Amino acid sequence: MQRFVLKSKIHRAKITGKELHYEGSLSLDTILMESAGLLPFERIDVYNVNNGVRFSTYVIPAPAGSGEVKLNGAASRLGEIGDLIIIASYAILDDKELFEFRPLLVYVNENNQVLEVRRDILQVNVHDR
Repeated sequence: MQRFVLKSKIHRAKITGKELHYEGSLSLDTILMESAGLLPFERIDVYNVNNGVRFSTYVIPAPAGSGEVKLNGAASRLGEIGDLIIIASYAILDDKELFEFRPLLVYVNENNQVLEVRRDILQVNVHDR
């Protein structure tokens, strides 16, 4: 059996621009792309934390170190500059591969600069709150 699983995510990136009259996609700082293992034109899902909208598109490279996270084309109507988004990519894995696989989790600061890259999801014990 094969399953779709989370391959990588960039957690709570901030939208820095919008360009309605562009062919489409999400422009993303190449440092963020590399940190999340994303290739140009790879399909991604975008989850807008501010308005709850979710959509699929593809990623295109933006200048390294720019912090750019720009919605292009029709996607530009699905978020506003300053909105926080989660950018997710998925892979198809066999059940055997799932035992060893861990997704890449990229955490960024308010300027979309990489703070941390992990392969494990932080688990919070409700008794520690």
